[in-house]
Amino acid sequence: MIKSIRSILTEYGIVWTINRLLYAGKLKMMAILPATEEFFEKKVFVKRVDMFDFDLPSISAFLSHLDEAEKADVITKADEGIEGIMTGFSSIKLDYGQPILWHMNPLTGVTGPSDIKWYKIPDFDQSLGDIKVVWEASRLTHFLYFARAYMLTGDAKYYKTFSMQLKDWLKHNPYGYGANFKCGQEASLRMVNVLMAYSVFSGYDLTDQTDEDAVKLLVEGSYKKVLSNFFYAHKCIKNNHTFTEILGMIVGAWCCEDFRRVRKGYTLMDKEIENQFMSDGGFSQYSFNYHRFTLQIVECLYKVSHKTGLSIAQSELIKKSVLQLFQVQTEDGDLPNYGSNDGALIFPLTTCGYRDYRPVLGTIYGLIEGKRLYDYGPYDEEMLWFIGEMHMPVARVYRVPSNFMASGFFTLRHKDGFVMTYAQDYKTRPAHMDQLHIELWHKGINIFCDAGTYSYASDLGKYLASTAGHNTAVIPDLDQMNKKGAFMVMNWTKREKMIYNHKQIQGTIVSQNGYRHTRIIKHAEFGYKLIDKVKVKADRQTCTFLFHTPCDVQVDDGGFGLVMAGETIAFVSTEGKIHVEESYRSLYYLRKETIRCVVVTLPFVNKMCLAFFDIRL
Repeated sequence: MIKSIRSILTEYGIVWTINRLLYAGKLKMMAILPATEEFFEKKVFVKRVDMFDFDLPSISAFLSHLDEAEKADVITKADEGIEGIMTGFSSIKLDYGQPILWHMNPLTGVTGPSDIKWYKIPDFDQSLGDIKVVWEASRLTHFLYFARAYMLTGDAKYYKTFSMQLKDWLKHNPYGYGANFKCGQEASLRMVNVLMAYSVFSGYDLTDQTDEDAVKLLVEGSYKKVLSNFFYAHKCIKNNHTFTEILGMIVGAWCCEDFRRVRKGYTLMDKEIENQFMSDGGFSQYSFNYHRFTLQIVECLYKVSHKTGLSIAQSELIKKSVLQLFQVQTEDGDLPNYGSNDGALIFPLTTCGYRDYRPVLGTIYGLIEGKRLYDYGPYDEEMLWFIGEMHMPVARVYRVPSNFMASGFFTLRHKDGFVMTYAQDYKTRPAHMDQLHIELWHKGINIFCDAGTYSYASDLGKYLASTAGHNTAVIPDLDQMNKKGAFMVMNWTKREKMIYNHKQIQGTIVSQNGYRHTRIIKHAEFGYKLIDKVKVKADRQTCTFLFHTPCDVQVDDGGFGLVMAGETIAFVSTEGKIHVEESYRSLYYLRKETIRCVVVTLPFVNKMCLAFFDIRL
C-alpha cells in the first residue's frame, strides 16, 4: 500500500491526486445528498443551432463519383441504422433493436437503468458488460451516415429517421439520468454529430420547427453535462476527453451566444495542445488511435472557427503531430497498432477503412498548409466536410528514418518497409507495457506486430496490454510496470540515454520491478540485427523474447521462418530455444484474430541474459 501511494504521488503528482480525491468526494456527496448536484449545475439557454455550414453540392458531387461498392457501403450502414443496427467501434454489428433500446448492451442483452442518476451507475458492471457498448448507439454517429446516404439517394427516409430517432433519444434520456449522461466526452460528441447532421438536412430544407426544438434540447443537455462535470476532464483525466469536452464547451457556448465561454474554450484548447502534445508532435496518451481521435477534434474546431471568428494558436505543433504519424504510416494509410485502441473513429466521413489514417492527416495538413499531403483519393471526402476544398497543390513530403526523441519513437527504413521501436520517457500515465517493443513492416505486412487492446473490461484486454502482449523481453512473473484496475499504471519504467542514427537505434529502459533492458537494432545488408541485454537484480533462470506475428511460422535449426501465402518473407536466426504459441491480435475494439507468438528462451548467466537475432528479409 505504501509503495502504491508513493508511486501515485511521485508519478501522477500531488495536484492530480488531490483533484482525484476531490472528484471522488463530489460523487460520493451527490450519491448521499442528491440535492447537492444543483451546486454544480449551470443554467443555459440555447438560442441557435446553425453551427455548421457545409458545401453540400461539392460533397454530394464527390459522393456521386464513388464506385458502386463504396456507395453501397454508405447506404447499407445508413439502412442498418434505421433498423437500430450500428457498426460499433468501426468493427462489429450491434443490434439495439427497433425502436432502439438506448440503454441496452447488445452483447449481453442487459438493459441498464434509465431512471437512476448517472453518478450512481458504476463504470464497470459485470452483468451489463462494457459500458462503451451502451454508449455506442447514443453517440449518434450513425446520423452522419443518414446525412451522406440522403445526399447519395435523395431518399427522405433518412431525414425522417434522423428526426424520429433524435426525438426518441430525448424521450428516453432525460437530462442527468442513465449511463448516457455519465461521460462529458460522449455528450460532446453526441452534440456535434447531431448539429452536423441537422445542418445537412436543414440545408436541403427538410427540417421543421420540431426538429430545431429537439436539436436545441439535445444541445442544452449536452452542454450542461460538459459544464457541470468539466473539472473531471480538465483536472483529473487530461487526455483526449479534455479536448473533446473543450470542443463541446465551445460549440455549446456558441449555440447559447455565450462569447465569454467561447473565448475561454479557445484559451483552454491552446493550453491543452501545448501540454498534451510533445515538442516533436507526439501525443501524451501514448496511443496512435487517441492521437487521431484528438486530431479529428482539432479539425472540427477549425471548422467551427468559421462561425466563432476565433482560432487556435498552436497550429505548428499540430502540423508536427500530423507529420509524425505520416512518418510511421504505410502506403495504404495504416499505422502500427500502438497503445490503447478503443475503435474510435469519431467522424466517419469517408469510405476508407477504420485503420486508414489518411483522411484526418490529409485534412489537418490541408487546413494548416493549404497543400495536399497525399494524391487524390477517397479520403478527400473528409477535406470537403472540414475544409470545403480539396483542390490544392501536393506537398512533397517523404518518409525517412526518424528519431522522435520526445515522443519515444524511432524508425529505420529499408526498401520495402521499416522497423520501429518505442522507448518512452514517461511524463504522463502509461497504458501499455510496450517499452522496447519491436515493430516490423515488410512488403505491406506487419511481420512483427503489436497485439492491440480488444477491450478495457476483459481479461484478454488486460493480457494484451501487458508486457507479454508485446515484442520485447519478458521475465517470468514480472511486468515492466504494475497495474491497478483498468487504467492505473504505477511504478513507471525509466528511459536511459538513447543513441540514434539512420542505421542504428540503441536504448535502455529500467523497470522498477528489478531489471534493466537494453535493445540495439542495426541496419544490415540482409535486413536488421537485433541485440538484447537484460540484467536482473535478483537471480533468475531464464528470459524470453517474444515476436507476435500474423505469419505462419516454421521453426528450423538456428532460427524460424515467417511464411505468408506459402512464401517465406523473413527468416530470423537465433541461438535460443524456440517454440511457437497461439496468441491473439486485436486490430479493432472487441474483435480478435488468432496469430502466432514466437517465444525464444535464453538463460541468465551471472544475472545477465544476452540475445542475438539476425532478421533476414
